Amino acid sequence: MTRAFTDHFASVAADYARFRPVYPAALFAWLADLAPARTMAWDCAAGSGQASRDLADHFDQVIATDASAAQIAAAHPHHRVEYRVAPAEASGLSAGTVDLVTVAQALHWFDLDRFYAEVRRVLKPGGVLVVWSYGVLAVAGTAVDERVQTFYRDTVGPYWPPERQLVESGYRTLPFPFAELEAPAFHMETSWSLSELLGYVRSWSATGRFGVERGYDPVTALADELAPLWGAPLEPRIVTWPLALRVGRV
Repeated sequence: MTRAFTDHFASVAADYARFRPVYPAALFAWLADLAPARTMAWDCAAGSGQASRDLADHFDQVIATDASAAQIAAAHPHHRVEYRVAPAEASGLSAGTVDLVTVAQALHWFDLDRFYAEVRRVLKPGGVLVVWSYGVLAVAGTAVDERVQTFYRDTVGPYWPPERQLVESGYRTLPFPFAELEAPAFHMETSWSLSELLGYVRSWSATGRFGVERGYDPVTALADELAPLWGAPLEPRIVTWPLALRVGRV
């Protein structure tokens, strides 16, 4: 079955580009070591290029595609990254030219049968597909973290698409018809001020959908609740996300 593309991030593309967390450098070094060569990587559903630019430190060329024109328009340029608007199931890449395919936090949107066929078409023999997701953040400080979890679960929770459950499960319930490899544990960690945390929360597709349907920004109330709990507004707090990876070789 072919899915019609729904752009869940058009209304929050600018915030998405500014406030998405950074993946660990060790992840990309490990991915590069897995690939049969370092000529070309395809970062599929690249968003505004968070992973694409890090891949470019290890590959001669990175093709970063996304079905959302708004996301691609917000991407930061890099001399080894070529951004294209294209669906996951029809990359436009030549057959047998790609060493590594990555999908960060997006596999749940795809028509999997068609995407997996496209992966097999573009990968070189021995090429690797790596997909990963990250779920709910954890913020240092019990009171702050509890309020953020309530906002995620209860305030904007009804506005997450059903596919969000697949993210939280680490894609373990999705078919993955490749020779699967074991991956080491990785996590993202950053140090954010209150305004940076709020910017990230505004980048959630559920937050954008809440604002469109309800007519106001729910993060304003969250900011008022977190301010007395945070301390100095510019004081950084550690924020972490565990990564869940599935890795397959063709």
